[in-house]
Amino acid sequence: MKTIRFLAYAGAFASIMSLAHAAEIPLGTKTLEGQIISKVLAVDAANHQVTIEDAEGKPVVIQLSDQAKNLDNLKVGDKVDIQVARSVAYVLDTTEGGQPGVSNESMVARAGKDNPNPGGEAIRQVRVTSKITAIDLNKHEVTLLPPEGQVRVVKVENPDLQARMSKLKVGQTVDAVFTEVLKVTTSR
Repeated sequence: MKTIRFLAYAGAFASIMSLAHAAEIPLGTKTLEGQIISKVLAVDAANHQVTIEDAEGKPVVIQLSDQAKNLDNLKVGDKVDIQVARSVAYVLDTTEGGQPGVSNESMVARAGKDNPNPGGEAIRQVRVTSKITAIDLNKHEVTLLPPEGQVRVVKVENPDLQARMSKLKVGQTVDAVFTEVLKVTTSR
């Protein structure tokens, strides 16, 4: 778990650092981690599907992309260890006039020649930019316009951030950078 935790924190840190120009202020991060250990119940390499056992012993079919390699090496009964870490970093862009939007980046690292078993790591990062449309200092609320167009009111709970709310301006943007790291290993 230490590797996955490091990758999650590194992803969040990299997200903040890539965004933290002079006009951008990091607001905070959160990280969640999980692990699933299962076994393979069926392999359909032609259709890129693997069936594993859930926590209650029931079959779960996982549809893989055509990028999945070495599925012929995966056998019924093989152990599957799935580790996932999710983080979100919030960053305020102090310039005005930004627009709501979404960007999506991903990277895949597969098992190499030294480990022919299917598995690898995948990293996905989504940046959602929301525009500040209203600020209520008395209620500690910020109204945001996300890309999907339906405004959301966010209650600012953190006293440090509440103190800085007076510096916010309508028209600034807030980026929520979601990073997900998935590590899959298989063994016999």
